[in-house]
Amino acid sequence: MTDIRKPQAAESLADRAYSRLRADILDGDYAPGQPLRLEPLRSRYGYSFSPLREALTRLAADRLVSQSSLRGFRVAELSLDEMWDILRTRILIEGEALRLAIASGDNAWEARVDAALAAFARCVEAPAPAIDDASVAYEQCHAAFHTALIDACGSPSLLRLARQLYLQTERYRRPHLMSDAADSVIAEHRALRDAALARAPETATELLRRHYTRTGHFIEAALAAAPEPAGP
Repeated sequence: MTDIRKPQAAESLADRAYSRLRADILDGDYAPGQPLRLEPLRSRYGYSFSPLREALTRLAADRLVSQSSLRGFRVAELSLDEMWDILRTRILIEGEALRLAIASGDNAWEARVDAALAAFARCVEAPAPAIDDASVAYEQCHAAFHTALIDACGSPSLLRLARQLYLQTERYRRPHLMSDAADSVIAEHRALRDAALARAPETATELLRRHYTRTGHFIEAALAAAPEPAGP
């Protein structure tokens, strides 16, 4: 008799490999253009080739990894032009999703947005003692808030695109975490919450545009200030 649990176990391993590789790429542990060969990855993460290959294929779909028949898998390159293209597309996609969420969101949606903002504020004001733990908690709460803002839009396609674009932005932003004062960070996100729950789509989408544009200028300045990579 066939054991139907085996495919589920394989999927679980692929999910874990995907999550760990994605986190390390977003954190900048791998350099842009760096080859991602299966044998070193197996040694580092402890997964066999099959789940690793599936994870890399999924990361290629997220545009965090590039794939070619000759060069195999590599970490996707970075460029300012791409970063601005991603942010402008996020403004369009999430702006439309936010309009739809404002139009159709119910009391439960409002409660989710409120709860996500409260969790994010607690994280910003009282980070975990260990810097790595603090960064993980911050990113989780930050992502949860932006997801809550649009999760009542009623469009799985918009939500899927928003998630992919968020991951692509994080690859640029996360290695250069913004260092604004806690009050400023919370105030900016609270203004977004207030406009959304006041059912003011024009104000909310303009605040979202300013938020992502400011993020882009921060990333651009951080990349310009970063030291040039050492030569061979």
